[in-house]
Amino acid sequence: MDNNNNNLEVIDLRIIIKKIWSKRKLYFIVLPIVFVLSCAYILCIPRTYTSSLSLAPEVNNSSNIGGTLGSLASSFGIDLGNMETTDAINPMLYPDLMEDNGFVVGLFDIKVTTEDGSVKCSYYDYLTKHQEYTFWAKGFGYIKKLFQEKKATGVSKMINPYMLSKKQDGVASAIRKNITINIDKKTAVITISTEAQDPLICKTIADSVKERLQVYITNYRTRKARVDEQYYKTLMTEAKHEYEKARQRYGSYADANTDVQLASLQSKQDDMENDMQLKYNAYTAMATQYQAAKAKVQERTPAFTVVKGAAVPIKAAKPKRMLFVLGMLVLGIILSSLYIIKDDLLGKVNS
Repeated sequence: MDNNNNNLEVIDLRIIIKKIWSKRKLYFIVLPIVFVLSCAYILCIPRTYTSSLSLAPEVNNSSNIGGTLGSLASSFGIDLGNMETTDAINPMLYPDLMEDNGFVVGLFDIKVTTEDGSVKCSYYDYLTKHQEYTFWAKGFGYIKKLFQEKKATGVSKMINPYMLSKKQDGVASAIRKNITINIDKKTAVITISTEAQDPLICKTIADSVKERLQVYITNYRTRKARVDEQYYKTLMTEAKHEYEKARQRYGSYADANTDVQLASLQSKQDDMENDMQLKYNAYTAMATQYQAAKAKVQERTPAFTVVKGAAVPIKAAKPKRMLFVLGMLVLGIILSSLYIIKDDLLGKVNS
């Protein structure tokens, strides 16, 4: 009985293959049409390029406080251990900067140039005026504009990142789509990947994002130290001014009473000298604090190492034209075969 069933399956398979072979002319009709349509479609899709770079930021280690900076501060009698702070933003959160409108809008003014040099403009203008689209996307866009109300608004050079227009928000969304920032949890290496329709612009954006990210991280890491530096600089300036005034008063009084031997005048002169010395001690203390604060800024400034630089891509990343056409041809063969044997399949289902 099992042998009979196997024979029936073999016979059915042979019949199906024979039926497909008898209808082979259908493939000579379908496949050329699929090939032409696939090529026509995929050639309309704009080509895009990708570029990436890897950046290794310096990892902050609070134990290093006892190093060179600690030795310098201790010579002035200052303990920098109490000045050490902990970052509120973990490096793992750096990729989330692309979700912040302030950071993304800061990329609008990046100057870009196409590989052939035909376009030189800002990144914002490139995304709004120099993008290639499929003909059907252009058609839909034109129809959409017909039903949109035209708003006569002046163009402002100042953009509020947190109050964007609809057009600006669309550009910001496009930038988030074109730029990705990832960080390796084990090595803390930051990888910046960019996508653009021009290879040179692709590299330019990657380098620009790297620079903006470095500036952002540096400003964040040194913000507290820079505030302290400015604070001690102000105190030092005020202390110096007070010391100079006390010195001038003492000098004028001493010159005017050089030959006077009265005890009261001598006592007043001593008081003025002591006041001048106190002002001088305060000035030197503030100067020491200011120098330590400047050293702290340098200590907090992170160093960056480029592990892999961004290169101008040679080949387009997508669309994969040959793979797409090949996939469509395979799909055409499968659908054509199913169409030929549909009666047999339906017959088995009904039986």
